[in-house]
Amino acid sequence: MKVRLERVKGTRDLLPEEMAKRRWVFERIREVFERYNFHEVLTPTFEYTALFQLRSGEEVVEQLYAFDDKGGRNISLRPDMTSSVARLFVNSFQNAPKPIKWYYMANMFRYEEPQSGRYREFWQAGVELLGSDKVEADAEVIALFVESYLATGLEDFTVNIGDRVLLDEFARMLGVEDDVGLMRLIDKKDKMSREDFIAALGDFGLDDEGIEKVLSLIEIKGEPDEVLPKAEELFTSEEAKAEIKRLYELVDLLDAYGVSEWVRIDLGIARGFDYYTSIVFEAIAPNDLGIGSIGGGGRYDNLIEVFGGKPTPATGFAIGIERLIPILEWKGLIPEPKLRPDVYVIPIGKEPELKKAAIEIASSLRRAGVKADYELTGRKLRKALDYAGRLGVPYVVLVGKKDLAEGKVTIRDMESGEQRTMEKEKVVEVLAGMLRG
Repeated sequence: MKVRLERVKGTRDLLPEEMAKRRWVFERIREVFERYNFHEVLTPTFEYTALFQLRSGEEVVEQLYAFDDKGGRNISLRPDMTSSVARLFVNSFQNAPKPIKWYYMANMFRYEEPQSGRYREFWQAGVELLGSDKVEADAEVIALFVESYLATGLEDFTVNIGDRVLLDEFARMLGVEDDVGLMRLIDKKDKMSREDFIAALGDFGLDDEGIEKVLSLIEIKGEPDEVLPKAEELFTSEEAKAEIKRLYELVDLLDAYGVSEWVRIDLGIARGFDYYTSIVFEAIAPNDLGIGSIGGGGRYDNLIEVFGGKPTPATGFAIGIERLIPILEWKGLIPEPKLRPDVYVIPIGKEPELKKAAIEIASSLRRAGVKADYELTGRKLRKALDYAGRLGVPYVVLVGKKDLAEGKVTIRDMESGEQRTMEKEKVVEVLAGMLRG
């Protein structure tokens, strides 16, 4: 009985062309991360499930790929990296000089319904800055967030900044005891119809007036100089006033970074993780692909302590690669990858000396930095040339018995059909020069 094996739902096979595009995106982002002096880390793909249950949030916990291993330990594939990085910090770096600036590029796993830009296995590029509670740290991270997208050529996007302190204060003003639940609902608002959202607000005991206040709050968004004065009118507690002052300072610093044109304030931004404590943010790029947020982050000042460490403020973000790449492709911002070799070396015959000479030439070309391939199938010359033509190879080196006896080989220009015979020792230098133009 034959077994039909297919990809698991929510996963993808990434072929060479797509891998080349992904590598291009990762390289652009990595370059910016390192210019900001962040350093790469990688944690295990799986952790104890309890790590993610502590503060990840109800929805994320429900989406865990959790299982008992052969030792009876309850394990989960990571749904995000922040919890794992926090665990790493608590284990080994609490006494290290601060701030610590780490970045990662890794795959995550969540059992959610696949849709445009969403998969059950997905990749993120992100940073975590641990050890500073200053608004300067928030500004550094958000500026890097903006610069990361700009590095890929994307310019038409907006970073919306919200604040969990203000949302918590708003919940208290409304008399809502389950403030965490309200934050989760507000985070899901864009995935719900207005009617369903209003009905869900009623489950928190809100009357029509309270519901109207929530609907008004989530519409307070736009340019900082328009939104923050409205926030000052709405929130009157000392804690809220201090947080609004912090937002003013943040906006001022982002202007110094030169990224303020991409920044807006949105008091309805909550983010889905329960560990966020203050400033939160997410990026949106207009598109016709049905893709919403392409990344986000925020401040999480209590997570390290929850994990058993010393109180340590922290902030960070993650960029959704599966959401970003389709938008970059849609806008034509990713260069078409060049998968073909620059030179194809063909021995004309099966004699060992021809094969050996062809291998020597291919190896010398590769050592000289030329992308070279070698005819491995032993097919006849016409078929080998047809194959090189289909690949789009610009030059072919023909190693024939008669030429080789004279210490020569032939270079064929595949576009013009012109051929040129020369000493075997000169072929690498000549081809390298021709490819340089």
